[in-house]
Amino acid sequence: MIFAQRYMMPNLGELLLSRENYKPYPTIAERRLWDDLPQNLRAYWINKGAGKLGHEWNTLTATAYMDYSRTGNRERYDTVSWERRAALASLVIAECIENQGRFLDDIVNGIWCICEETFWGIPGHGYMMKRKDPLPDVSEPIIELFASETASLLAWTHFLLQSELDGISGLVCERIRLEVRKRILDPYLIRDDFWWMGFNQERMVNNWNPWCNANCLSAFLLLEDDRERREEAVIKAMRSLDQYMGRLHSDGGCEEGPKYWIYAGGMLFDGLEQLYGISAGQINVYEEPLIKQIGRYLYKAFIDGSFYVNFADSAPAVEIPAELVYRYGRRIGDERLSELGARVLKKKQEEATDIEFSSMSRLLPALFHYAEVEQYTGEAPYLRDAWLDGIQMMAARERQGSSKGLYLAAKGGHNDESHNHNDIGQFIVYCNGSPMIVDPGVLTYTSKSFFSERYTLWAMQSGFHNVPVVNGIQQMHGRQYQANDVDYRLDDQAASLSMNIAGAYPDFVGIKSWKRTISFNRGSDPSIEIKDEFLLQQRTVDVMLILMTTSLPQAEEIGSYILQDENRNRVSIRYNGEQYAGSVETIPLEDDMMRKGWGNQLYRIKLKLKSPMDQGECVVRINRIR
Repeated sequence: MIFAQRYMMPNLGELLLSRENYKPYPTIAERRLWDDLPQNLRAYWINKGAGKLGHEWNTLTATAYMDYSRTGNRERYDTVSWERRAALASLVIAECIENQGRFLDDIVNGIWCICEETFWGIPGHGYMMKRKDPLPDVSEPIIELFASETASLLAWTHFLLQSELDGISGLVCERIRLEVRKRILDPYLIRDDFWWMGFNQERMVNNWNPWCNANCLSAFLLLEDDRERREEAVIKAMRSLDQYMGRLHSDGGCEEGPKYWIYAGGMLFDGLEQLYGISAGQINVYEEPLIKQIGRYLYKAFIDGSFYVNFADSAPAVEIPAELVYRYGRRIGDERLSELGARVLKKKQEEATDIEFSSMSRLLPALFHYAEVEQYTGEAPYLRDAWLDGIQMMAARERQGSSKGLYLAAKGGHNDESHNHNDIGQFIVYCNGSPMIVDPGVLTYTSKSFFSERYTLWAMQSGFHNVPVVNGIQQMHGRQYQANDVDYRLDDQAASLSMNIAGAYPDFVGIKSWKRTISFNRGSDPSIEIKDEFLLQQRTVDVMLILMTTSLPQAEEIGSYILQDENRNRVSIRYNGEQYAGSVETIPLEDDMMRKGWGNQLYRIKLKLKSPMDQGECVVRINRIR
């Protein structure tokens, strides 16, 4: 309990700045820093705002909200909701930079439309309301991810533009204060039963905890005048964040995957920065080993370019918040982490990539640290080896400091992780930074993505991961389905992860033992080896090993496949062709998110036993073809 041990004290209120003295960033009236922004950045945001002049604030209809309960689709409502908020943020930043008043009427329209919404959250989170109805209950304000984020956006808008908005009508900022207090500030202080707070131990907390807490903190620190209420909110946020950090492993690993690190570890950093700022640096936990490890996870999962180890609900390519990652690295004194952020920013500049909307708590520091990040050079973020013993994930590459050659990542763990896929023993292989043997990742979220129907979706099932299927049965979900006897070893010649994955399957499958050893062997011809040694209760021919690939596997000879991508990166896959028969299945990708990651299809190599066995082994070797 990091905060409880260090900052829960009677005089905590003396550390906190008043609302009048809390000036995290300049308002529109404080011109020097706004006027000193790089010209290209100024032009970008002014043009972005100009594109929203006369913006049509599309209607959020009741029937669009009910799509979720009727069809399971959440896109029609969610998209309009998020577009409204992105438009408002663009207009606010454009006005702060240009300072000529031409964006103000559209900003007022955006504020008014959002304040008129019945519910600031999304249909998929309506389950938190006591009344289980297809429509949201206006009488029960609940705090979920996007309600809290909306409050933060409005609070920052109020902070930056209050003088200008009051010049139009005093009711605009008064409306912001009224709605944020009613929907967020009061419920945050009154209720302890929101599951994400972590005070009810019946459900584990995840990224929701720092995500909601960081955004609620923004609203309190920027809008709340009452010192006692502000202090109460800070205390509650620290207590709740302690609950989140208390369930993390000391390795700082994010079992939800790199995409969710943005909203887990990244949102934790947002909250820590606000606590640091409101106390003028006196609430400072950046020397805590866990806080450092949470940041370092990101480059331990980094492959190359935009690719990260995409276990759990993570897409293979992740656009990390460059400036946040840079600042996190600077806070904890880690050059690799700061360099990772700086490289992402430079890549965006080179490719002229559009800057996606993010929360104001990230947009503002991204603006005012832009030139600093642009000029930074640190240590290359390519670790040769990484092992996270808590989430049981290993990564290895041919050499430190370079993405050239083979790359391996593998995991153990259990099948009740946050955003879990049934994937005990999963591994992925890249070559020169390009995907070869992969984890499919996540489908577009629908009503089936969570709760009871989650594992009816193919992308969550072990049969579409690089693990065995035995007697036609896949791995099961639940905390009891886990890897046992997990052993990671590292020396100058090799890195390996071994485990017994029999416990990931139900007892009736008849697996006595299934030892999987995943090794990265270094030397003059580096290779990756997957060795499966199994012992079954009875003889069967129904044993199948899966390999998911991005490129169409070409059968070279019996017991061998070749993978080659569009950049002519090539690997060979060899196995015992006398005992196992190989075949290739095309998996058409119809989901937009999956197609964005992989294209129109993936391929599934199936290695099947040719004759019945009750014990045996299969060795798959992967080499780079130079």
